[in-house]
Amino acid sequence: MPAAPSDPATAEDVRGLFDIPRSVAYLNSAFMGPAPRQVVAAGHLAMERKARPWSVAADDFFQPIERVRSLVAGLLGGDRDGVAVVPSVSFGLSTFAAQLRLRPGQVVLVPAEEFPSNLYPWIEAAAAAGGSVVQVPRDSSGSFDAPLDDEIARRGDQVALVAAMACHWTDGTPVDLVALGAAARSVGAALAVDVSQSLGAVPFDVAAVQPDVVAGVTYKWLLGPYGLGYTWFAPRWREGSPLDHGWANRAGAEDFASLTIASPGYRPGARRYDVGESAFHHLVGQAEEALRLVGGWADDVVEHCRRLTDRIATGAAELGLAVAPADRRSPHLLGLGLAGTSLDPAALAAQLAADGVYVSVRGTSVRVSAHGFNDALDVDRLLTALRSATQST
Repeated sequence: MPAAPSDPATAEDVRGLFDIPRSVAYLNSAFMGPAPRQVVAAGHLAMERKARPWSVAADDFFQPIERVRSLVAGLLGGDRDGVAVVPSVSFGLSTFAAQLRLRPGQVVLVPAEEFPSNLYPWIEAAAAAGGSVVQVPRDSSGSFDAPLDDEIARRGDQVALVAAMACHWTDGTPVDLVALGAAARSVGAALAVDVSQSLGAVPFDVAAVQPDVVAGVTYKWLLGPYGLGYTWFAPRWREGSPLDHGWANRAGAEDFASLTIASPGYRPGARRYDVGESAFHHLVGQAEEALRLVGGWADDVVEHCRRLTDRIATGAAELGLAVAPADRRSPHLLGLGLAGTSLDPAALAAQLAADGVYVSVRGTSVRVSAHGFNDALDVDRLLTALRSATQST
């Protein structure tokens, strides 16, 4: 495996792991991370085995998933027994919501304009219990930290749950999860965290944050397949009832011959919450390869992304675009504000794509997201295209 991407001498080696032409500046991992060549190969191998099912053994339904479970746990700083293999964030958080016992009148606090997967499960749970969801707006600086803390302090034990992302999905505004977790615990509230837009580029530490549940996907910053996610449950939440009552999460499921006898118990830990058909041979193999690659980059990738994002922010600001100051932006995901310009976000994104630069529009921001495979040439290409767009209006 090439050295971590922050080493300039190996930047081209890292990019060579991906099928990304030099004519493309793909700064859009917040939308979907590109699958490295070895991940694509793992998918092909899995489908070849499906064509020859006599090569698939009973252990193949469990051992690869356990390796994925361990790799996810390592990235989160949690334990393998806490990880459930799920198809999506919404599935994982809905599983947790089913364990949450809200009292009538209690509230769930969520940052305003939160991604729907971290909103709808709480709306349904709150409505069923006679509670409500409160979407907390940013303060004048654009931060959610003080408004969330103030809302927790004001409502006290009326707060049942605080749900947030590590950084906001539209523009990368970071959330101080350590402080948020402490504030939630001070009033007896649970903390749910969606790391879909951070894990793989920004480290996470279960011990520091002390969340009750953490959910994410593999297809963005973890560079894995679409349709496979993970959810880590704190120990006190591992004895609930799963949403999906399948055979593979039951005790003794590894012994296919004994499946004729109903099992009253579950496999240990959060495995009970696995989606019913969790083997996903073609997805699990890809996820394992991707997780090993990203895990090998470790903390180093965050500094690489930060350098690229800082250059983008500086260049965009010089062109008159609005960017958050360094202390209020994530190292890997940046929103470019167009207020005060005559630029239209969708038209700008389309023009950039015509120049081989790929970004997203989310909310009112043009979202730019740099990962380990990006380099200075990608930034140069983006800034050149932005300069051309601003000068043509």
